[in-house]
Amino acid sequence: MDFTFICDSLLKQCLLLAASGGICFFFFWGWRRARSFSSATKCRSNDSEARKKLSITPLDGFDWKTTEPLQLRPFRGKEKYNLTMAIENLDPSELIQMDRTYQDRIKKRQAVLDQHHDIVVAVNEPSVKDTRIRAAVSELYTFILKDYLPNRYPSMFRLELCPEYGSKEMLQNLVTGAKWPTTLADNEPTIRALEILTQTVDEEFLILLPDISAPEDTPSYVLQVYATCFPSGFNTREKLGLRLADIHGPVPGYAQKLERSMDRFFAKIEVGRVIKRVNWGITTETDLFAAFGSMHASSTVDPQRDQVIPTGMLNLEHTVLRCERQTLHRLPETRALVFAFHTYTYPVQQIKDEGLGSELATAIEGLKKGNVPAIYSYKRGDVWGQAVTDFLRS
Repeated sequence: MDFTFICDSLLKQCLLLAASGGICFFFFWGWRRARSFSSATKCRSNDSEARKKLSITPLDGFDWKTTEPLQLRPFRGKEKYNLTMAIENLDPSELIQMDRTYQDRIKKRQAVLDQHHDIVVAVNEPSVKDTRIRAAVSELYTFILKDYLPNRYPSMFRLELCPEYGSKEMLQNLVTGAKWPTTLADNEPTIRALEILTQTVDEEFLILLPDISAPEDTPSYVLQVYATCFPSGFNTREKLGLRLADIHGPVPGYAQKLERSMDRFFAKIEVGRVIKRVNWGITTETDLFAAFGSMHASSTVDPQRDQVIPTGMLNLEHTVLRCERQTLHRLPETRALVFAFHTYTYPVQQIKDEGLGSELATAIEGLKKGNVPAIYSYKRGDVWGQAVTDFLRS
């Protein structure tokens, strides 16, 4: 279904999507005047000003500690894998998911940010003087910290005016204790907003803007900004500044099956529409930070890591179904596109215990039977495929 949002005047639809295997994009945006939030701390509450917010349904009394992660099973009913956009409309209230893994995952994100800062967050330096980039980052930052989180999850996040921060409006994270300003200060570097987003939500964000050098009749979008702690087998830094077609260059069949339709789709995404899709694969490693290969076939991967896994030799503790819940939307003021994704992993043993082993095995074999059979090798099925399917059917 489509969703419209209110904000002084009627807002339209927004969001986006991306392709299989590499980067994939979606997200949402919509606004209206918000209620105030009371403060029980030494900071006084911001109840004096109305503010814009998403038209979302608050989860009053939400308990993240007892909420299970989403159980995505995108392989079900898939006897053949066809490379398509495969998008669905998304209720904006469900844009960002919270669950009992939140605190642990935020700690992991902070550790990854500290260790791999230049890989995890980046702004396209050759275009850094492009004022559209900072404006888009600032808009996304305020949307997440000021409008979405405290409205959707009031038991986890609260807005306050804090004297110790110069009476700035701050977002207080009631889980971690962190406090962040809800707007990016003029003297703060753009990348600071990305660092804060990375430590606040367990979600990856990529911002795309139209290529100003491209002809109007052939629009193209360029990745200008990103914050990705848990990339699935690619170094996002290597994608920065690239057009969609170049970003998805390694994906078999993308140029033939998706390139033109993706460019058109991205250009036509309207403010107010939120879309989602789910990407999936098997990995024999469980590290969420996978920026250095091991997820997709690549000439740069150590050949020793590409040795075929014999049947019966799977490391079941590390072999998982890895799914990305991807969203796409267009920001209303800058009209930038925001692709976001959240990574979920499920041990293949769990899938088998659920009675879905044979179904997943069929879907894995179906990677070779769809409109792009090479996707099987691209996902490294030649390495783990036989061992995993034999285990799932045993």
